[in-house]
Amino acid sequence: MERDVMQYDLLIVGAGPAGLSAAIRAKQLAGERGQEVSVCVLEKGAEVGAHILSGAVIDPIALNELIPDWQARRAPLHTAVTDDEFLVLDEDQSYGLPSWGLPPMLRNHGTYIASLGDTCKWLAAEAEALGVEIYAGFAAAQVLFDDAGRVAGVITGDMGRDAQGKETTQFALGMEIRAAYTLFGEGVRGSLTRQLEEKLGLRAESGPQKHGIGIKEVWRIPADQHRPGLVQHTLGWPLDNRTGGGSFIYHYGEQLLAIGFVVHLDYANPHLSPFDEFQRFKTHPAIRKLLAGGERLSYGARAISEGGIQAWPKFVFPGGALIGCAAGMVNVPRIKGTHNAMKSGMLAAESAVAALAAGRAQDELADYPAALHASWVGKELDMVRNIKPMLSRLGTFGGMAAAGAELWLGAAGIRLPWTLKHRKADHESLKPAAEMPRIAYPKPDNVVSFDRMSSVALSNLAHDTNQPVHLTLKDASVPVAYNLPRFDAPEQRYCPAGVYEILADANGTRLQINAQNCVHCKTCDIKDPTQNIVWVTPEGGSGPVYTAM
Repeated sequence: MERDVMQYDLLIVGAGPAGLSAAIRAKQLAGERGQEVSVCVLEKGAEVGAHILSGAVIDPIALNELIPDWQARRAPLHTAVTDDEFLVLDEDQSYGLPSWGLPPMLRNHGTYIASLGDTCKWLAAEAEALGVEIYAGFAAAQVLFDDAGRVAGVITGDMGRDAQGKETTQFALGMEIRAAYTLFGEGVRGSLTRQLEEKLGLRAESGPQKHGIGIKEVWRIPADQHRPGLVQHTLGWPLDNRTGGGSFIYHYGEQLLAIGFVVHLDYANPHLSPFDEFQRFKTHPAIRKLLAGGERLSYGARAISEGGIQAWPKFVFPGGALIGCAAGMVNVPRIKGTHNAMKSGMLAAESAVAALAAGRAQDELADYPAALHASWVGKELDMVRNIKPMLSRLGTFGGMAAAGAELWLGAAGIRLPWTLKHRKADHESLKPAAEMPRIAYPKPDNVVSFDRMSSVALSNLAHDTNQPVHLTLKDASVPVAYNLPRFDAPEQRYCPAGVYEILADANGTRLQINAQNCVHCKTCDIKDPTQNIVWVTPEGGSGPVYTAM
């Protein structure tokens, strides 16, 4: 069988905020110049927004530039932030920090609480109105290189293989999607981005990327407990001082509450379970009363890039570029990255359209990274470059104090002359289980705290159980021979969806992979101690179908 081939000027992998902003900007520029530019966006989710999960408090700075009349066009940013609250928790008390004490960067005036998934659906409609072709349900499975080693596009995943990889009667060979330039906007720990980093050495001059896992639920709560426009963040309990993370609680819409918990993935204790820390967090008296009488509507999880500019890889290579959180655009202290991701896509599109107008193809878009560093994205992330390293080295409270001091100096126009490096990758941070305390997590009460399976059921998962497993092992012996005796099989706990289980039966001890439970958060690919787990794309359209997340 021969693959079908499609040809475009600009191919974008991923219909997230970066990819869609790139598509829109490319078409805008082409229209202004009377230039024909064909643009294709591939999205592995069943629909645009299906795999999108974020807090989300959105700074509209990039949207103001991209679509200045977005309010008249009914963008789904309806709830303006009206109040900020910052709490420090111990086991049974909460202590508020005065808002005036927060550095200006951490205040949310002028931002909006929204569903990023809904926002992406709106952006997709705007892109299609400009002539962008968007294909949801098509997973980009391989990078396509030409004979000179330049990126020439991607190959989409085959459809209709069974669990053993054999062709079924529904088999369809993946297509070649070729382009003059390909922008990779897969989000955090993209599978193709990982291929590119390894093959092209894109991290040769950068530090390791750092990550967190964000676990989120959407609730509908009683009207008398709902304060539209309120943004709340907490630090402290249930995490100890050496484990980074905290919560977000956003009141928006019709009695909706976005509540979530972030755990930095450089934690050391292999007994820790981010999912159970989140469930335990909700039992705190200050949080339980907020959820009392409410209904949990949805659940999901996603890795977050936290490394900042010192973890930026090389963005460009012959034939393509990295955009959005495939490169890492999150401002850790602001807990925001959507605006930076959008701007990166816009700048990459501007570079690509200019190159096409000059008759170029498949070379490096060298002016894109320069423009990004010179933009407000580069300036914003430069201001916070030392925050994540401070948190990792000094702990939550020491790091918070040092971060506050540096942010206040930045607000006064004073830039410290050093940039702290990240000392090691997240998968290198676990200590042996025998050296670390066990954590006794309470049983869920099914009122505010829940188990994994009832949670995963709210993610609207769709995986054909007869497709090849997309959570692959480089060496099948490692989980039992190494991870289990040394780290007590931490994959059972860092996965928020119950994908990994250690089972013992008459045939011995083995790792069972329940790939049908996977919510595509990528935590296993990041945190596995030997990097033995490699997440690859399942059939297009598989995975969660998040609703208003």
